[in-house]
Amino acid sequence: MDYRTAQEIKQKVLQRLHDEGKGRDPMEPAAKEQRGRHLINEQVAIWADREGLSTGGAVSQAVEQELASLAFDMCFRAGRLQRYLDMESVEDIWIEGHERVFLKYAGKLQPVQVARVADSEAELQELVRDLIRASGQNGRTFSTHSPDVELRLPDGSRLQALGPEITGGRTHVTIRRHRYLDIDLGKLVKLGTVPEEAGDLLAAAVRGRLNIMVAGEQASGKTTLLRALIKEIPREQRFGTIETTFEGLADPAWHEHVVPMETRFSNGERIGPNSAAAGEITLMDLMLRAKRMSLTRTIVGEVRGPEVTAMMQAMTSDRPGNMCTIHASEPAAVFDRIAELYLLAQSNFTPELAYRQIANGLHLVAFLSVDDSTEVPRRYLSHIWEITGVGHDGRPMYNEIFGPGDGFDGPAVPKGALSERKRRRLERAGMTASLLSPQAMAYANGGPM
Repeated sequence: MDYRTAQEIKQKVLQRLHDEGKGRDPMEPAAKEQRGRHLINEQVAIWADREGLSTGGAVSQAVEQELASLAFDMCFRAGRLQRYLDMESVEDIWIEGHERVFLKYAGKLQPVQVARVADSEAELQELVRDLIRASGQNGRTFSTHSPDVELRLPDGSRLQALGPEITGGRTHVTIRRHRYLDIDLGKLVKLGTVPEEAGDLLAAAVRGRLNIMVAGEQASGKTTLLRALIKEIPREQRFGTIETTFEGLADPAWHEHVVPMETRFSNGERIGPNSAAAGEITLMDLMLRAKRMSLTRTIVGEVRGPEVTAMMQAMTSDRPGNMCTIHASEPAAVFDRIAELYLLAQSNFTPELAYRQIANGLHLVAFLSVDDSTEVPRRYLSHIWEITGVGHDGRPMYNEIFGPGDGFDGPAVPKGALSERKRRRLERAGMTASLLSPQAMAYANGGPM
């Protein structure tokens, strides 16, 4: 494929569209793409005629179609990267400088190196800027002065790009695909990610308005589980989602009253020496705005900074039923991870305050793990903890309702009984009476499994 010719056609078509748009109302995206396709076909025909004269032979229709398709992808989609985005089996795309591209396939440990998507670092950086434009997130930039960008691609994939100013010479791009956008707890049970009994409990916990934190390792499926939990919210309820970058947590076609909120990065300017960056809207800002939106629940895609304090305050002072995700290496690290974020939020906050907020506001922690010791990595729910109060040491106490079968690792099995109050609440929300097996009940009372 003649990538240089496709690049030239792209530049001519975009310039023509820019010139035609002067003094007019902006075209709708569909109309702009239709006009662009017409201009691309014109340019391809001109190229084919010129190529035929220089070589003495006609250019085949298949070659013209391939060139037109590539030029269209360069103008309106992801250029040479698009062919990989169109592959459903691809889970991650790693670009390590313009000459190294790897695909991480679903269910495979080792990535596969494939053909490059750019012929130079400058072209790769231009590709990132093209993706910003195609995503409609024009407030984000990628340049020497702003060598770090995170954005959502039109297909829902999440992109993180780091420029050579950060990485020491090469542009690095990581694209994470969301393969399970249309997901619910029933599908996660069929996939083997969540045991049926645990799915029953979690569904009732959402309907019964418990505050839930989904924790786990990186790439363990936290967002996927959160998306499935959201499907259990009654369709008529009004709730808000807060994300650093939109990842399609809630389906507006499914829920009638969703208020999606996304952070906004600064334009690089500051109004004063001690002021916030101009134009920036943080997760904390959105948490505060959400309180004025008549929402029945607030759902945060991931807490990873000062917003954890607003999240925990919402769980203790607002209506229950809130949810969020958080990174943690193991279940025992979740409470300390929250305390760590509290200390980062404000110097006068203490771990004791964080522990008290957890005990007073958080009802359930669902932990996800990844087993990558085999050729096909496995993601699974490994723990569900019920938070029951504050212990003598000041740390939150919990019941392990589900845990690994051998006590150390592996998919969750029933381990103990819910507190009576929570059990009655969840039974009213539809939890089945046979949720915990007689063996688990015996185990909870000190008997053998």
